[in-house]
Amino acid sequence: MPPRLNPTLRQRRIGTELRKMREAAGLSIATLSRALGIDRTQVSQIEAAKVGVSPERLRSFAAACKCMNEPLIDALEAMVQDRSKGWWTEYRGTLPEGFLEVAELEKSADSLMLWVLTHMPGPCQTISYASSTFGRLVPPLPRHELEARTAFRMHRKTDLRRDQKPMTFFIYESVLWTRFGGTEILREQLVSLLEDSEHPWMTIRVVPFDIDTFPGAVENLTYAFGKVPELDTVEIESSRGPVYMDAVNELTSYRSIFARTESMALSESKSRSLIRKIAQSL
Repeated sequence: MPPRLNPTLRQRRIGTELRKMREAAGLSIATLSRALGIDRTQVSQIEAAKVGVSPERLRSFAAACKCMNEPLIDALEAMVQDRSKGWWTEYRGTLPEGFLEVAELEKSADSLMLWVLTHMPGPCQTISYASSTFGRLVPPLPRHELEARTAFRMHRKTDLRRDQKPMTFFIYESVLWTRFGGTEILREQLVSLLEDSEHPWMTIRVVPFDIDTFPGAVENLTYAFGKVPELDTVEIESSRGPVYMDAVNELTSYRSIFARTESMALSESKSRSLIRKIAQSL
């Protein structure tokens, strides 16, 4: 079977975790290949997600690395066995790959925590607001691409709500005042945000202007909680596409950032009051 040209986010994560497993055991690629009885090139390709790995090979890999973390091994085996195609694959070739990867990350996560300070969280955006955020880009997007991106964002929103995925949003107050598309679109968006805040599986908290110091992160963040803590992922939003973090020290750092943000955010009820006040003042 020829090597994969474009491994998915899930496939890359499996390879990354197997590489971490090998490195934690202090094994070289050559040593592990001898233990498994396969060519060292095959080990390299498995870790780079260029080729797949069977559940049997996965467990042999873990055993050779003396990995005793059964919950992690079970979670990786479930990922290996998942051959389903997500709805986002319909957009392959139409939208940048980064869009598809974010949808895949959201779908695979047990729960999500977001920190936003430039625009409303994607899972909360109305269609008018979403279209306006994409419409501000320079140079302007062609109409068909603008419509495709907006439709994709609405599909993401619908899918997460269908699953009732637990989500927590920390929103910097400036987001509530920034008028993408104008006053009416922002007012509609704020009313929609208030409605969202009543869902039991959605937590919306505002970080106000008058905090003593800025929480820490100066970019939009998504913390996706995996089936086990080792499979957590941080996505940093970038104009050039999403950047993913999964190293243990990175995850620890971003958990600390979110804990600091949470300590500075208004309560849910006070956040609703502020959102309502701003909507009424527009």
